[in-house]
Amino acid sequence: MTSAKTLTATTASIGKTFGLDQVPDDRVVVCYPPSGHPLVPTVDKHHHFDRELLCRLLNFLNDPAGDAMYLTGPTGSGKTSGISQACARLNWPMSSVNAHGRMEFTDLLGHHALLALLPGEEPTMQFVEGPLVTAMRHGHVLVINEIDLMDPAELSGLNDVLEGRPLVIAENGGDVVKPHPMFRVVVTGNSAGAGDDTGAYLGVRQQNIAAMDRYRVVQVGYLPDEIEVKLLMAKVSGMPKDVADRMVVMANHIRDLFTGSAEGGEGQLSFPMSTRVLVRWGRLMMAYSGSPSPLQFALNEAFLNRAAPEEKAAISEIGRQIFGASWGKE
Repeated sequence: MTSAKTLTATTASIGKTFGLDQVPDDRVVVCYPPSGHPLVPTVDKHHHFDRELLCRLLNFLNDPAGDAMYLTGPTGSGKTSGISQACARLNWPMSSVNAHGRMEFTDLLGHHALLALLPGEEPTMQFVEGPLVTAMRHGHVLVINEIDLMDPAELSGLNDVLEGRPLVIAENGGDVVKPHPMFRVVVTGNSAGAGDDTGAYLGVRQQNIAAMDRYRVVQVGYLPDEIEVKLLMAKVSGMPKDVADRMVVMANHIRDLFTGSAEGGEGQLSFPMSTRVLVRWGRLMMAYSGSPSPLQFALNEAFLNRAAPEEKAAISEIGRQIFGASWGKE
């Protein structure tokens, strides 16, 4: 069970908190003081904040003005990590939920369970608050990932909550929860609520336009090349820069083939290489450095073994073109 401790909001300098140059000290963002709250994310010191995305996130966190925020973009582009790392530096507790096709609005509210309130007591049926109720009551950020997999009819249950109205929990005897002033809702998705025409993301649904009208929509893309190279080298000990450079080139080529940005049209590959996979590839490559073909050997485990044979062959050919002799033999 999560802590029920109520925190007191404060403000912090944006420039100092996020290490941003040319931001005046009087530019502040609402936050919490350090508390050790278990729902505050852990700071990733290597995380790179895109300044435009960070600006939009902080503007929203400062004053949502009755809105929620919808972060949309391709797999692994940093949607969840962006809000998570912002919360980590602002000491803001964050409840994260992964949506799915069978998810119901009541899953966010909570459920009844047999609980013993004190050691040795006989268990009784108690209502256990769900992530939405906890976030509303205590001023947390509620993050719902893959929101476009959720049934639009169920998602519409959030409409009144997003407009700042109290939540009435019929399942808990009509308990009324008023939204804490620091309560925020951020959702992520691979589409922008209009469905997926490419067929790349199975299960994505078109969302109700009345529900979507309550969101600020922000597009999130992959990191710039030079930033992704630095991140790869920071997260993978001993990574040579020339290898990191070419790994990022290969990742971007695969992404272009997935999104249709490359010559030849859209959908030439069925999945992209995320930054997460890129780092995994790098770590495995260094671990297998004694093998005959460490780049290929590591890539198979990190990425390629889930690809269809023709896609695996195509990506391997890209690797040979980019890495040359260092790619090794099949």
